[in-house]
Amino acid sequence: MELLSLSPDLISFEIFAFLFLIAIAAGLIDTLAGGGGLIVLPALIMSGIPPLQALGTNKLQGTMGTATATLMMVKSKRVSWQSVKFLMLWAFIGAVVGTVIVQFIDTKVLSFIIPLVLLVIGVYFLFSPTPAEEQRVAKLSNKAYAKGVVPLIGGYDGMFGPGTGSFFALAGVTGKGMGLIAATAEAKPLNFATNIASLIVFVMAGQVVWTVGILMMFGQVIGAWLGSHCLFSINPKHIKAIVVFMCFAMLVKYADSMGWVSLF
Repeated sequence: MELLSLSPDLISFEIFAFLFLIAIAAGLIDTLAGGGGLIVLPALIMSGIPPLQALGTNKLQGTMGTATATLMMVKSKRVSWQSVKFLMLWAFIGAVVGTVIVQFIDTKVLSFIIPLVLLVIGVYFLFSPTPAEEQRVAKLSNKAYAKGVVPLIGGYDGMFGPGTGSFFALAGVTGKGMGLIAATAEAKPLNFATNIASLIVFVMAGQVVWTVGILMMFGQVIGAWLGSHCLFSINPKHIKAIVVFMCFAMLVKYADSMGWVSLF
């Protein structure tokens, strides 16, 4: 299938600059707490890109951000490649399945699931004590986590995506007993695996706007680089606050985009 690409003539310099800055902010936020996708997706759609192409373009630029963060985590030995590679495989498989499914269903079916999950994560981090960085007793076996939780989150990322980094971090804290910073670090390679899997499917389906996506890739590199340098020098309480803020900010943004805010 022919790959889609909007002509640069159809997008003004102001829009390109706006999307570049959005990509920097999203790369920074994704690295620290996750949730950059709910900033990027509305920005892409507001720029005149159809929803399915916006999803594909978001994966293109997001893949670069998570790739940069993953490289930083592995290089600094904050994440062990040996321990994470099989989790990445299961995340990849889940994302492929989710991305294939979303090509055939109305994404509106997620309109009530997404805010509910964001609310649960936000409330959990708001009222739970700040996780210690020491490894605690895991609530799930390695097999249950790898073959159950990871591909499930990967499937969500394939079908929609925003907030996936937060979901992986929460799963690491609650399921594996990890500290919040350690779980956030491990979320980066898993999120990279889901992004690259979804991107492959979207490229094959021709649902990527290359002119926009490539520009935003450079912004993602800058944002992810900044976030990776901040992650291990920041107080876990601040990470927790960022996660809570992003969850509720994403919830409000999503409610506004769905027209739910007018109900109040």
